[in-house]
Amino acid sequence: MVKKRIIIFCILLISIYTNLSAQTIQSRAYPQNYFRYPLDLLPHTTAGSFGELRPAHFHSGLDFKTNQRIGYPVYAVNDGYISRVRVQYGGFGRVIYITHPNGYTTVYGHLSAFTPAVATLVKAYQYEHQTFEADFKLQPTQVPVCKDDVVAISGNAGASAGPHVHFEIRDTQTEETINPQLFGLTIPDQVPPTITSIGIYHLNGNPFSEKTPRDFMAVTGAAGNYHLAKPQVLHLSGNIGFGINTTDMNSTSANHNGIYSLELKLDGKTVYTFAVERFAFDQTHAINAYIDFPAYEQSRRWMQKCFIMPGSHISLYPQSVNRGIITFNDNALHHVEYVVKDVAGNTSSLKLKVQASPFTATANKIAGTLFHYDKKSEFSTDKVKVTVMPGNLYDDLDFIYSNSAKPVGGYSSIHHIHNRLTPIHENYDLWIKPEVDLGKYADKAVIVSTTMGCVGGYYQDGWVKTQTSTFGDYFIKIDTIPPVIHPLNIQNGSSMKLAHSINFRMSDNLSGIKSYSGTIDNKWVLMELDYKTKILSYTFSGDIAPGKHTFKLTLVDNKNNFADFTADFYR
Repeated sequence: MVKKRIIIFCILLISIYTNLSAQTIQSRAYPQNYFRYPLDLLPHTTAGSFGELRPAHFHSGLDFKTNQRIGYPVYAVNDGYISRVRVQYGGFGRVIYITHPNGYTTVYGHLSAFTPAVATLVKAYQYEHQTFEADFKLQPTQVPVCKDDVVAISGNAGASAGPHVHFEIRDTQTEETINPQLFGLTIPDQVPPTITSIGIYHLNGNPFSEKTPRDFMAVTGAAGNYHLAKPQVLHLSGNIGFGINTTDMNSTSANHNGIYSLELKLDGKTVYTFAVERFAFDQTHAINAYIDFPAYEQSRRWMQKCFIMPGSHISLYPQSVNRGIITFNDNALHHVEYVVKDVAGNTSSLKLKVQASPFTATANKIAGTLFHYDKKSEFSTDKVKVTVMPGNLYDDLDFIYSNSAKPVGGYSSIHHIHNRLTPIHENYDLWIKPEVDLGKYADKAVIVSTTMGCVGGYYQDGWVKTQTSTFGDYFIKIDTIPPVIHPLNIQNGSSMKLAHSINFRMSDNLSGIKSYSGTIDNKWVLMELDYKTKILSYTFSGDIAPGKHTFKLTLVDNKNNFADFTADFYR
């Protein structure tokens, strides 16, 4: 009897330990067994996880795989009503939003088709506003849905890398997006995260930048247990930040996805926590504060910093001590541990031994102009002005400026606005004074980046002004050249009796195409632009009668240069 009780007790201990180890770091509980999966494909599998690292943003949902095909029914995950419909050139392509009575809204993106009721509303909006892109809200009584209703067809529309359904759960009131797996929409997963390398940053009281001394060290291991490829005691002193390169997989897919949580511990006490529970969309660019942005820009290394930039305000940091920065100066041996988990609770760890030594801080020397992350910062000469508003820098910045000779075709010097290794959260104001009289071409002036091309701009009070999202090298050009229309299957006098559509490609040399408009017999028709093929097309419908018709396409670029194409065709 005693032996039996001991066995039961041991089983209970194992159960308790398993539950504890599987616990996720989250601020609140979410409804379980309320939402169903948006697809009926088994096993449920994903190509992208919530909070996964993407260029310039955290991934905002789950990407459910669809067997590399389009055409699967997409289901309402519970009762509600379609509250918003959107059609984009890029982004999610075709997307619907369903608002549910429990305070959450679900989002379904990259769709190939809407239901007939929604498609009718979309087409009416497009023709009323004479636009392909659409974004409008619906009243609760317009398109109500019930759980298990087919609300769309899966696809590959917009800026997708392959067929899938992008799925989100948002807080209806705050519009924060929340990890769907916390609602019980789990993916089979018995695979712990993988750790490939770590970073050590010698901060020592100075702002973080590309000049921060850093060491990257390879990691080896498996099955959740990792160690340095060259085991050693690390000798560190002063203010140190740590970083880690880590990814995760689930049991249904070979895709490398993002982790759920990351803890950094010093001598057994947690000093930093990161967890992808929920975030607001105005925070998502702060991924550039979370990663080692200079390392990413220079070598595409996804090093995740385990310390928080002072200007980064994002809800993915639930806890930290001194922003995760650790001071080593006491001659003692310390134990540092990384604990990495996925949302299923699978855990990987890496332990380090650090021998601390005394450290004497040195004053930070400013070579340029000091920009404060929490204050309005300005730099100006007689030829350039830079204004960065609070909230756009993640740390104080030693701002450096220089210029070089006017390039061929340029209307100003090249202005070297710091460098591309410092991220901007949203944008800053950049003004450049022309060094050549613009005359009648003043309204054609734009500011151009030597790496990104045109960043827009307008002439006012002797300056060309714009807002841009990156530091770098900029100068003024003018755009007087109209866009170019490339017809693919139509010319004057063409027979289009058997054609499904009229197709074009279009291009512009500098400022970019602002708008396009097609007409048949002087009546506006819907032209759709495909993100992947870049083909602009009109699809024939039953309202084009047999006989002769005239098609006209007009393109306008961002400096109001325009091009027309006209052709008669026979149907």
